[in-house]
This record gives sequence, structure tokens and C-alpha cells, in this order.
Amino acid sequence: MTATTASSAPTWGSMTRSRLVVELKEFLRSREQMVFIFFFPMMLLVLFGSVFGGQEIAPGVTFAAYFLPGMVASGILNTGFQSLAMSIAIDRDEDVLKRIHGTPLPPTAFFAAKVAQVVVVSVVQVVALVAIGVVMYDATLPSGSGWWTFTWVFLLGTAASTTLGIAMSSLLRNAKAGSAIITPIVLFLQFTSGVFLVYTQIPTFLQHVAAIFPLKWLAQGMRSVFLPESFESAEVNGSWQHPATAIVLTIWVIVGLVLAVRTFRWTRHDDN
Repeated sequence: MTATTASSAPTWGSMTRSRLVVELKEFLRSREQMVFIFFFPMMLLVLFGSVFGGQEIAPGVTFAAYFLPGMVASGILNTGFQSLAMSIAIDRDEDVLKRIHGTPLPPTAFFAAKVAQVVVVSVVQVVALVAIGVVMYDATLPSGSGWWTFTWVFLLGTAASTTLGIAMSSLLRNAKAGSAIITPIVLFLQFTSGVFLVYTQIPTFLQHVAAIFPLKWLAQGMRSVFLPESFESAEVNGSWQHPATAIVLTIWVIVGLVLAVRTFRWTRHDDN
């Protein structure tokens, strides 16, 4: 009897998969998240590409081509940082996290499912954005080592965004204030990190500020994947700065992880 019970007990992997299914279903049922994560970035890509897409910012590189990797990077940040922080804050306010914490589900399985959900959604989002770029603006897919660069930049960027999103969720006093706090942060980073504007045309002091945060490096890493090698000379310092990109993103992964572990709470701030 004991052996049968032990063998039928759920494993960590099975609980993580079950929780991932729940996370994906909740995401698909949320119209606000679907619009924000999928349709809004695609709309911006089509809008900016249609209005400014034909303008050349360097020989053989149009604004639409430059805008695509920035939107890919921004999409990763939005999914892992902004959307995740807001969804966790809402779950905390509604005591969903409190109830989950009272179940046999291990915390590590819960967070693993959250991370997996972000990765799945980010992959779908990137595929959609790149498809629009290829079909409408003649964007070029990476080849050879470009795919390896894309992989490590994507994974490090997703890890940094996700850990920072979990950490930020605990810093929000309540979900209602979340949008007012997080949205200005994301917009500031988008305008100063080479997403909506060409990075080298931004005032130098803002470049230095943006270089502290992960989005600038995530966007630059994606430009190295989707733009021709000739554009490297037009970047700051005339280089893609891959080693610096890996170092800065790794530092932010560690910072986000430490903050998430030290600050995460399962209950509301006013719940004693």
C-alpha cells in the first residue's frame, strides 16, 4: 500500500508541468495580456515601419530594419518584466499566491512554471514580430553563428527580465499602483535604449544612463543578429560589444535573482 502511494505521488516535474498548463491557460484567457504582449508590439512595428520604414539610417539599413530588433528586445522585457510583475501583483492582491503557498506545490515548481510560461510566450511573440519584419520590411533572418548569438542573448535577456519582474512584483504595494509605476520605467528605457530612437542619436548622457540597464544591451545584441555586419561600425565604440552584453545581462540576472529571493512575499503587504 505504501509503495503504491509513493509511486503515485506527483513528482516535481509533473507538478511544474501542471502549473505551466494553468499559467498558459490564464494568460490566454486574459485579453489585456494578449493585447499588450502580442497585438500592441505588432501594431507598433507596422505603424513605425509604415511611417519611417523607408528612411535609411545607414547604407543598406532602413529604420524598419533597425526597429525590428529593438521591438524584439522590448517584447522580451515587456513579457518578463512588466507583464510578469503585474500578474504576480494581481495574484497577491487577490490572495491567489497565499492559497498556492498553502498547497503541496513546491515554490521552486511555481517559479519554474512562471519562467517557462514567459519563455513560451516570448518565443511566440518573437516569431510573430520577425515574421512581420520578413514579410513586410524585407528583414533578414540570422544565419550560421547568428543563431547562436540570438539564443544566448534571448536566454540571458529573458532571465534578467523574469527575475527583475518577480522582484518588482514584491516592491509594488498593490496591483492598482503597478501600472503607474512600471509603465514609465519601461517607456523611459524604450526611448533611451535604442528601441524607438536610434541609439547613437540619443544625447550622450542618456546613453550612459541606458547602458546601466539590460534593455540597451538586449537591443544591441538583437541588432547584431538581424542587421548586416557592416552596421557594426555605426554602433557605439564601433562594435557589437558581445562580451559586455553577456556580462551586463548576467549581472542583472544575478541582481534580479537576489532581489527576488530576498523580497518575494506570498501575502499582501497589509496582511498580517
